[in-house]
Amino acid sequence: MPTSSASTTDSAKSSSGGVQSLERAFGLLERMADAGGEVGLSELSASSGLPLPTIHRLMRTLVACGYVRQQSNRRYALGPRLIRLGESSARLLGTWARPYLARLVEETGETANMALLDGDEIVYVAQVPSKHSMRMFTEVGRRVLPHSTGVGKALLAAFPDAEVRALLARTGMPAATDRTITTPEGFLAALAEVRTAGYAVDDNEQEIGVRCLAVPVPDSPTAAAISISGPAGRVTESATGKIVPVLQQVAAELSEVLSNPGGTTV
Repeated sequence: MPTSSASTTDSAKSSSGGVQSLERAFGLLERMADAGGEVGLSELSASSGLPLPTIHRLMRTLVACGYVRQQSNRRYALGPRLIRLGESSARLLGTWARPYLARLVEETGETANMALLDGDEIVYVAQVPSKHSMRMFTEVGRRVLPHSTGVGKALLAAFPDAEVRALLARTGMPAATDRTITTPEGFLAALAEVRTAGYAVDDNEQEIGVRCLAVPVPDSPTAAAISISGPAGRVTESATGKIVPVLQQVAAELSEVLSNPGGTTV
């Protein structure tokens, strides 16, 4: 007697009440992203614990939908249809973050930003400007290299030194100002300070006269950081002690929103 397909196929319900095949497919996409965007079936099987026939079936569906491409070497790569999803998601991420950034502006008086690590670059996805007449503007959508920014330091502090060195080798370390860190050793030392202090500082390294304080958003689905930036005359060492706890508190609250599948409001 044939068994019920509801209990034997990938369309079966998962333990969380969702559709198991969807959970597995999205899990494979995330594993591909973690591996740099291109993997082989055996690698996916080893990392996921799923049998090869199941992975092959899921990948075949993802390829047919355009979310994965099969390369000439028979390895699989993330597909171009994911770009539109990612861009739309990034815009929504900025929308969700704006109320929290507005709180940062109210409590610190300085311009607040949110940035993501996209490949080897930092991209700013949200901003709320300061009410001061003299304020710092970071255009949403702007891309910069991480070594010269506070948000870049805050994000890369979570990475192993070997991965940071590899990233810096790919991007180079051009000087934005005469204060920019331009050696891997100097940057790794700065990341060690970030890990100890719990926050990052851009001290005239991206733009002369501007200081930035940044913290990562813990447990964010994608590597994210928030920051405040302002004139060095206002974002002083003494102001840092007051601003950093506010940054950390807002980052923790924003983390709860981003990690909650049901969403919430401020």
